[in-house]
Amino acid sequence: MTTNAHSSRSLRNHPGAAAVALAAATVLLAGCSSSDDKTDPLAGDKAGGDTVVVGSNNFAESILLADIYGEALKAKGIKVSYKPNIGSRETTYGLLKNGSISVLPEYNGSLLAYLDAKAEQTSLAGVNAAAKAKVDSKLTLLESSPAENKDSVTVNAATAKQYNLTATSTLADLKDAAPDLVLGGSPEFQTRQQGMPGLESVYGLKFKSFKALDAGGPLTQAALKKNTVQAADIFTTDPTIAKEKFVVLQDPKNLFGFANVTPLVYKSALTPEGIAALNAVSAKLDTKTLLDLDTQVQLESKDPLDVAQAWLKSAGLG
Repeated sequence: MTTNAHSSRSLRNHPGAAAVALAAATVLLAGCSSSDDKTDPLAGDKAGGDTVVVGSNNFAESILLADIYGEALKAKGIKVSYKPNIGSRETTYGLLKNGSISVLPEYNGSLLAYLDAKAEQTSLAGVNAAAKAKVDSKLTLLESSPAENKDSVTVNAATAKQYNLTATSTLADLKDAAPDLVLGGSPEFQTRQQGMPGLESVYGLKFKSFKALDAGGPLTQAALKKNTVQAADIFTTDPTIAKEKFVVLQDPKNLFGFANVTPLVYKSALTPEGIAALNAVSAKLDTKTLLDLDTQVQLESKDPLDVAQAWLKSAGLG
């Protein structure tokens, strides 16, 4: 489904609202696209000619990163179309394999855990090598950025106070309290190894119940703030952590592994110039910068496309 230019920018500027709609109508939203883009990735359509289709998962940071990648490619004269806010990795990985999308912002260790739940994650180089070996033969990972954004189990201020949890507390410290707590997160968090199964097998955590929300987005943030859930899967670069005085529990056993921002691409869709453009983005993007960009989008309500363009210009990439 296509949209006019105004509604497309509204989708980018309010990814939380889009995520709510996605929960009710995944296929409908996944087909929505920008005004210059007539393809529907869920229908298996592929962009015509030399167009590079940049997709994103259904959370704010992924949409922002997709805009950064797409605009960096445009700066090199490469034709780009966008498929924002498609869905979770369970959907977007398949769309990459069939060529419906060409480029996707990924997180190296999280992707590896999806492809091989038993893979060890002891070094950045090892994670990248293992992930490259596991991805479909038509795909490849480009250079990872220093910017890292992990899943986490984060508790609200009231829960932290009740159970004496601080920024130095670990997931193991939650074991006695977990049976009294409701955990919130995306539906996929219930079944992924880097989710409830791993929390139980690695840390022995058994929660009172699980509430399916969104992927670290406004539904999860609001539920944690309102104490509808007492703990939640919140991404570590989420600016609401500091704003709401949430407490992120440390992960000494490295359940959540590495999560460096890394472009995952359909090999035949990119020229060497396109690959170089995305690797140049990775070289410039660190965690501090990513948190600042996320803050502009999520707390200051700036359009992620505008934020992407401004950062690329400031970094000499736009």
